[in-house]
Amino acid sequence: MLNKSISVVLAEDHHIVRRALKLFLEKEGQCQIVGETGDGLEAVALVQKLQPDILITDLMIPRLHGLEVLKQVRRDCPKTRVIILSMHADDHFVMDALRGGAFGYVLKEATPVELVQAVKDVSEGKRFLSPTLTAHAIAGSSQPPGQVKTDIFETLTTRERLVLQLAAEGLTTAAMAEKLFISPRTAETHRANLMRKLKLNSQTDLVRFAIRKGIILA
Repeated sequence: MLNKSISVVLAEDHHIVRRALKLFLEKEGQCQIVGETGDGLEAVALVQKLQPDILITDLMIPRLHGLEVLKQVRRDCPKTRVIILSMHADDHFVMDALRGGAFGYVLKEATPVELVQAVKDVSEGKRFLSPTLTAHAIAGSSQPPGQVKTDIFETLTTRERLVLQLAAEGLTTAAMAEKLFISPRTAETHRANLMRKLKLNSQTDLVRFAIRKGIILA
């Protein structure tokens, strides 16, 4: 158990999952859940208002991607440490989160004990990765260069990945621009570059690609 109460904001769009996390953390982890939401934009607003010790956020959360939530929280509330909770174990997701300033990355398949340990470590200023992520990274780095195949998805910038998610969800260019705090023209440029890099010809192709990568659900 933790030695002190730690204020936490939970950002997870599945209500049952969020409820279970809240109950367990408050019971076993001595955490104080000061705010909760299923919305990325609201998560940023809650952190700005409540200034919690830790934000635990899903990566694929509606209205504002988890990486963008991370970016805004790190910029506006640097004392709040962020733990990404995600179903995605792919290296590019993990590395983007760590480069963006996340202190922890916990897989949704992790045990509740692992999540408590993540909260404890991060509250002390330590980094935490789910053990399977560490093993996967080691396995990937030891693979002979000739056997490594470049995934074109890994060449996308963080902004292009955000645009991919929003476009796959059916948002217009204007709506994407509003959510990403950029001009419609810039949003359209990102979308065009994205389609060109991925060699996609239509919205249907884009949606299928996003489903295949687990960015949106079928």
